[in-house]
Amino acid sequence: MTFEQFTQSPMFGISLTIILYTISLGLRKVWKPLNPLLVTAGVIMAVLALADIPYRNYEVGGSMIEFLLGPATVALGVPLYKHAQKIRNRLFPMIAGISVGSAAGILSAAGLVSALGGTRELMATMMPKSVTTPISVEIVRSLGGIPELGAVFTVLTGLLGSVLGPQLLRLCGVRDDISVGVAIGTSSHGIGTARLLSEAEMKGSISGFSMGIAGIVTSLLFIPVYGWLP
Repeated sequence: MTFEQFTQSPMFGISLTIILYTISLGLRKVWKPLNPLLVTAGVIMAVLALADIPYRNYEVGGSMIEFLLGPATVALGVPLYKHAQKIRNRLFPMIAGISVGSAAGILSAAGLVSALGGTRELMATMMPKSVTTPISVEIVRSLGGIPELGAVFTVLTGLLGSVLGPQLLRLCGVRDDISVGVAIGTSSHGIGTARLLSEAEMKGSISGFSMGIAGIVTSLLFIPVYGWLP
């Protein structure tokens, strides 16, 4: 098998992703601030660019890993079930915080695009960036935005929240597990949730719950927006 044939096979995308992520996890043990997802994504892009490998070649195997996101998301229900009583005790304050955070994410994105002179199409593309990718892409499509660019904004939001979110919350004096979980889950969806799960199960379970509720709340908040953005 030639190198070109190998890059066109599913094994290329799968092996490249797994090897780089495993190395990133090892490096994180040496340097805690390192984010494995960010490093893995960055190196994959560099490899494809330097070796002049089309993205569609990587996607053949990468799409198989993407398929596993569904079962992985369902698996978040396990820690959620274990901490269900704590969530139930603070259910209404959490839902209130998630609702306000979801609205703030939408309005801040719209305000930023408007202030920079962006088009309504770009605004529609960026506004749902804080919810999980499948929901975000469908909202962008319904609003007449650019789904592919919407997916990019959503992933970047998750990565930035995963890398900077916990530190920013600590600087602001937010250290309670429930508060941190609600903040990260509402703003940084699955990528932020994965970061918290690697640190503490309690924070990760709260973040997973917040991610799910944020998806519902955001979808409802966009109902009046459909008439405003033709």
